[in-house]
Parts: sequence; C-alpha cells; structure tokens
Amino acid sequence: MPSTPRPWVRYYHHETPAEIELPTTSLVEMFERAVKEGGRHPATEFFGRRHTYAELGEMVERAAEGLRRLGVRHGDRVALVLPNCPQHVVAFYAVLRLGAVVVEHNPLYTSRELRHLFESHGARVVIAWDSAVAKIEQFPDDVEIDHVVAVNLLDEFPATLRAALRLPLGSVRRKRRALTTRAPGAMPWKELVSGRRISRRHPRPSVDDLAVVQYTSGTTGRAKGAMLTHLNLYSNALQGAAWMVGARQRKEVNYAILPMFHAFGMTIYLTFGILKQSLLVLFPTPDVDLVLKAARKTPPTVFSAVPPIYRKTAEAARQRGVSLRSAKFCISGAMALTDDVVELWESVAGGKLVEGYGMTESSPVAFGNPFNEHRRTGTIGVPFPSTDMLVVEVDDPSREVAPGQPGELLVRGPQVFQGYWQDPEATAQALLPGGWLRTGDVVTVDADGFTTIVDRAKELIITGGFNVSPSEVEEAVRTHPDVADAAVVGVPQADGGETIVAVVVLADGATLDEESVREHCRHQLARYKVPRRVVAVDALPKSMLGKVLRKQVRDELPARL
Repeated sequence: MPSTPRPWVRYYHHETPAEIELPTTSLVEMFERAVKEGGRHPATEFFGRRHTYAELGEMVERAAEGLRRLGVRHGDRVALVLPNCPQHVVAFYAVLRLGAVVVEHNPLYTSRELRHLFESHGARVVIAWDSAVAKIEQFPDDVEIDHVVAVNLLDEFPATLRAALRLPLGSVRRKRRALTTRAPGAMPWKELVSGRRISRRHPRPSVDDLAVVQYTSGTTGRAKGAMLTHLNLYSNALQGAAWMVGARQRKEVNYAILPMFHAFGMTIYLTFGILKQSLLVLFPTPDVDLVLKAARKTPPTVFSAVPPIYRKTAEAARQRGVSLRSAKFCISGAMALTDDVVELWESVAGGKLVEGYGMTESSPVAFGNPFNEHRRTGTIGVPFPSTDMLVVEVDDPSREVAPGQPGELLVRGPQVFQGYWQDPEATAQALLPGGWLRTGDVVTVDADGFTTIVDRAKELIITGGFNVSPSEVEEAVRTHPDVADAAVVGVPQADGGETIVAVVVLADGATLDEESVREHCRHQLARYKVPRRVVAVDALPKSMLGKVLRKQVRDELPARL
C-alpha cells in the first residue's frame, strides 16, 4: 500500500514535530533516568501518602530481585491483577527490569474470566490484590501457578488512615474489608520487596523485546493477547509528549483515574507519566469523592478519563465549589465525546478537553485532537506524529475509498503491535502487508485529515469505556437452564456509551426471569459485562449458515424495549 500524504500536520501545535525520534533503549532505561533525575521529587500519591522517585526506584530494584529469586527470567510472563496503587507501578517496572513480560488483568474479573486468560498466556508467577487471590486459587489443577504474591492496599495508606481503618466501627470495618482480605498461602508483597536490590550487572531488555501482553477483544470479539514491545510503548509515550506541548518535566500532576490494567491508563500513567517524571495521584477506583478530595490538596494538571467520569466530576465540582482550573491537559478516550460534556467540563477546568483515539493494538493512542484552536469536537482528531492512515473498503482492504467516503480505518506507526500472542491466524487478519493495522472502525475523513467514526465493522460493545465481546456474554447467557439461544447487543446511550442487552429465545416451557439470568451471569462475568436488560423473543434472525445477525437484532430491539 502507498505512503499517505499528511495534510493534517499543519494543524499540529507549532512545536509538535511530524516525526518523533524513535527510542533506542527500553522502558527500563527510561524509568531509571526518571529515578536519577527525579530523585526527591514525588512520584506517587495514594490517599495522601507519597513516594519519591528515588524511593520508587529502590522498591523496583528490590521487587525485581525478589521476582528473580522466584525464578522469573527473561521472556517469562508475569501476571498483574491489581487496581491502581503504588505497588502496581513498582510491579510493572520490576517485571520489565528482568526482561520479563507484564500481563495485565482486571482484578474484578471472575475466576472463570481470569482462568481463560491464564490458559492463554501461561504466566506462573502472579502479583495480585489480596482480594483477588481467592479467584486464582480456584483455578483447576491444569492451570499451573508457581507463586502468588498478595498485595494489601492498606500497606500503602498513611499511618493515620491505617489506624482509623482498624477501629471496630461498622461502616469503616466494611470499607476495610472491601480493600483487603486475607490471602493464606500467598507470599505477602512486603516479603517480596524486603530483600536486597538486583545487581546492576543483571541484563536489561532491549528496545525490541516484548514488554507487555495486553488482552483485548480486538476486532473480532474473542479475547486475544496483543504483543507490545518496549519500542511500541516507549514510542507512544514520546508521541504523547510531542502532542502535549507545554507539559513540563517534574511539574505535572497526573491523575491516575483510569485503570492501569487498561491500555489507555497504562500509557498515560505508567509510560508517559514516568517519562515526564510527573506526580502520579493514584485512585484504586474512579470515585468522584476521592478525586475531588485530592483536588483540594493536590490539584491536577493532567486529567484523563472517559466522558461519564468527566460529566460526574464536573457536576460534583460545581456543586461543592472545588476548583479544577489547574487541569490544563484533559484527554478523553474509549467512547464518543459529546459537545455538552465538553462545555460542562471546560466551565470548571482550566484547559481544553480533547478526544483521542486508539486501540490496544496501537499501544493505544493513534489519533488526537490538537490542544489548540483547531480542535474539532465530534471527531477523533488527526493522526499522531509518525503515524499514517488509510481508509479502505471494508470487504477489500487493498482498495482505498474515494476521499470523503466511509471506509475502514487502517493505521501505521511505531506504536502498532507485533501481533497476537500465539495466534498467527488472528494476527494475519489484523496486520496487513506494510505494517498496516486494521482497526475495524468505519470512518470518514475530511480534506484536512480530521477523522470521524461513523460505524464499527467489529461488533464490540463499549460500556463505561471498556470493550465487551458480545460472544463472551452470549456464552454465559446460554448456560442458563431457561435459555435456548441468545444474542447480545449494545444499545446506544446519550452519554456516548452503550447498554448491554441480551435478546434470548427461551427453552420449551420456560418463562423469562430477567433477574435470574442477570444473577447467573454475575457468577461468570465481571459486573460491567452483565446485561442490563434481558428481552425474550420467539426466534433470532440468522444467516443461511446459521450465524446470528446481531445488526438486525440491534435494529429491531427498540420496538421491544
């Protein structure tokens, strides 16, 4: 495929280059430089407690040595099952220091969901929130786990808050139970980091080594592990730095609201945040009360979230008189950003709210709206530096569409992944000759290069900023004894997201008990994947080959709701 012209470059900030200088070293060297230069500058803040970059570096070195003693070697996968917390930052870089590979997981996944991923990547060492350890212990014997390291979030609380949480008061005691549970048989995190530091002579990874296997529903719905190298992730951090002109070393306060186990959160906090030697204010859950409480003492300068969080935070800030004027770089992703959310947020914040675009397979950011007067709300903006795009026919990606016509978006750049873990067939479908990534999104592009998503060739559902595979939810729904068949679709909502609806054909003689179906799904799926509605029909529309036609199901659904 041909190289594409870049008319959009003239809309970049005048200090943003068309091309970035590609990294030649790994994320480990990037982190070690941040530790050396950051020194006593605060690196993390968690419920008011801070660690400096020097302290963070020491913990990484001790954790890396602890993992080495557990047998972790270059190329081994190490599973992280953690919310946002200081231990997550340390674990991420400790694994990379060994040349091993991070595999991120949602700690709210059920044991069944986690097991399927472990069967794929084969990690035998796990660092998990102690509340999630029991789920791992439920794995069948054929999923071999050698070591589980249990992380207690309370260990990183300020001493005064830890003391308060020990008081035998009902509401406080319940809050403590929500943060931690006992994890018998697992190694405590404190023990992992209590030994000596790793030898400086221990080999570091190269820039082309695999750094992360990040699971995604991709473009076809089945969970697959996107292989991201140090080059991919480091490049995306550098692209973000080139985009956010004016973001200063050791001067930014980056609010880590999105989960770091998600590709967007991983990049904006764990790579870009460390690159800029920012203070990462860590939130284990996107709780508006926690965010506004922190904002009174440590005002944010970099704020990244999904539209519903922007709306809730802005409304609460107005009501409570909390200033967010310090927030100058505000980035939205994962779902459509609407004008009313932009207007609401910018009425309380100090900078422009812009929409970006990407996918796990692009590390993840590939497009963005500029932080200047050229921003166009309703579009995903223009390609990042060193990034090209093509718009092609959905059924024939070798043919470009006419200018301005809808077609599937292809992306090429240093942030594009290396393929799917042990899945050459899916890799061949997603990666085309010349390094072009099929996004599965149908777009239109204007003469200036500003791009608008008009449809999805893929059938993923976006809810709360997360991709949900309808096939996975259908599999869970179909195991209910009253359900003979099912189709799961997303119904668009005013906030730009979708509500998950299961359309079912009941078994002979059964009657619909909507709550029973939902409760059945809760035992198999993370809560955000559970259908909000269950609707019964006599039959599902199917193709001649027997495949359920989800688009027709979705089109016919409004009449049944």
